Amino acid sequence: QVQLVETGGGLVQAGDSLSVSCTASGSTSTTYTMAWFRQAPGKERDFVAAIGQSADFTYYKDSVRGRFTISRGNAKNAVILQMNNLRPEDTAVYYCAANDVAVIHRTAAAYPYWGKGTQVTVSS
Repeated sequence: QVQLVETGGGLVQAGDSLSVSCTASGSTSTTYTMAWFRQAPGKERDFVAAIGQSADFTYYKDSVRGRFTISRGNAKNAVILQMNNLRPEDTAVYYCAANDVAVIHRTAAAYPYWGKGTQVTVSS
């Protein structure tokens, strides 16, 4: 059973930086494709960023490209989302997701494994 645990998040002011991290536990032989999604109140869960199994490929939502960076952590299936120049519209619950296929998807339905989410709040 794959379990994802997110850490980080919190309350910051507009323009500040924050990082959220996620570690997936489960198979010791599988390297997961990992992604971050976010969901604001009353809105659908939305793709933010994803990174491939080898970390050679990364994808970003247009509105975060250049401000957010997704990277692999030191652990086998750890991923970090570094968020700079945060805006109030970035406020949401951020969810980590993982998939054991090599193709990087940007739709939530393509990811079978999910964390419980961590709140990021950006005040103006």
